[in-house]
Amino acid sequence: MIEKVFKAYDVRAIYPEPLNEAVAFKVGYGSAKYLLAQDRSGLAKPNTVVVGRDMRPSSPSLSRALSDGIRAAGMDVLDVGLIDTSFIYFAINDLGAAGGIQGTASHNPAQYNGFKISGRKAAPIGSGSGLEKIREIAMGVEETGARKNITGTYAEIDLWDAYRKHVLGFLDLKRPLTVVVDASNGMAGLMVPKVFYNVPNLTIVPMLFEMPGTFVHEPNPLVDSNLKMLKEKMGTVGAGGKCDLGACFDGDADRCFFIDEKRASVACDMLTALMAKDFLQRPEGKNAAVVYDLRCSHVVPDEIKAAGGTPVRERVGHAFIKKTMAEKKAVFGGELSGHFYFAGNWYADSGAIAFARVLSILSAQPKPLSELIKPLSRYFQTGEINFKVADKAAVLAELKKRYASGGGGKLDELDGVTIDLDGWWFNVRPSNTEPLLRLNLEAKTPEMRKEKLAELQTLLGEPAEGH
Repeated sequence: MIEKVFKAYDVRAIYPEPLNEAVAFKVGYGSAKYLLAQDRSGLAKPNTVVVGRDMRPSSPSLSRALSDGIRAAGMDVLDVGLIDTSFIYFAINDLGAAGGIQGTASHNPAQYNGFKISGRKAAPIGSGSGLEKIREIAMGVEETGARKNITGTYAEIDLWDAYRKHVLGFLDLKRPLTVVVDASNGMAGLMVPKVFYNVPNLTIVPMLFEMPGTFVHEPNPLVDSNLKMLKEKMGTVGAGGKCDLGACFDGDADRCFFIDEKRASVACDMLTALMAKDFLQRPEGKNAAVVYDLRCSHVVPDEIKAAGGTPVRERVGHAFIKKTMAEKKAVFGGELSGHFYFAGNWYADSGAIAFARVLSILSAQPKPLSELIKPLSRYFQTGEINFKVADKAAVLAELKKRYASGGGGKLDELDGVTIDLDGWWFNVRPSNTEPLLRLNLEAKTPEMRKEKLAELQTLLGEPAEGH
């Protein structure tokens, strides 16, 4: 059963079956044994794994079992308690630990839980970067015997003051702002008060900050219907129902989505373009690289080049973005999914730092957020649309034949199939786990977007329900 909980980027499944305390122990043991075999030279705490957890009802017991597994493998545990996922990346680097594990199922429903595993300097451990080895070790360990050899130590540590100082180093408010924050009944309900309350010039109107372990709405702001309550709340705030912007965090608060003062959702690639320009204008960002995932609008490389930076396209997924950022010494990185990465945060993503930077950019001039985004909205996108396809390889082959070799488009296969044509482009990526193809299409006019989407649907079929 244990093999079912290992996914492409993390461990995630329904509690208590197939994910339970026995499995958590084995995941902890496998992770520690893997980390012990890695290069730990130069670390302040080379034998320590940092452990944190989210607010799900199953998280405390799973975290205890995970910690026991780590200690049974011979490593020490520093428990940082109830935290947002970005906190674990900070803690690993601040302490100089060998790695860290955050107990969370991110934006999944309440019955799910899981673990995000990181190595030294918070490097992600996923498919192709060690997760298969951890799974192999975990599947081979016998819990009863392993528990007899718990030699690692356990201690709890509070790093909130240091974390607050780190995050607020990215915040510089030049004028007062009022923000409605939807914590989605997730970890932002703890993080936002601890980090952003009592900050001069910042008024936060809290929404769904309670953490009962269940969710009033799905904790996934990528789905527009989950932003409805936030938009309604924004209409009741301030004089005449005015506030500067809204922000919605996902369940583990490593992603933050924004709503402008007109209560319109701001696409994450527009935010990538906005923040890229901001970082490139700083002395430390001059002529630097910015990494973005290949689903993003062409406005992103346009803006990076215009600001004197080097745009770097990359595959979808934090493991690829972080690795390329480190290699290119990029100042910033962004994904369409709402993950934003910062050189000043060890190339790790952070919802809290994204929140701080967007507020800082907005406060630096008198324009509202909608006016900052308006000049960036010069192309027309479909957003990501999923199609249920029985033979994914055959459809991808037909797309290449029709639009690249037969249609004169420029083809690349960095991640799925991307074809750039006259006035429009599209990317189609196969899902790793489902019979789905994921389409992103962009055109120079709304009419062309509609026409080309209809054209592609003759090959892809009707959009999949529930995706």
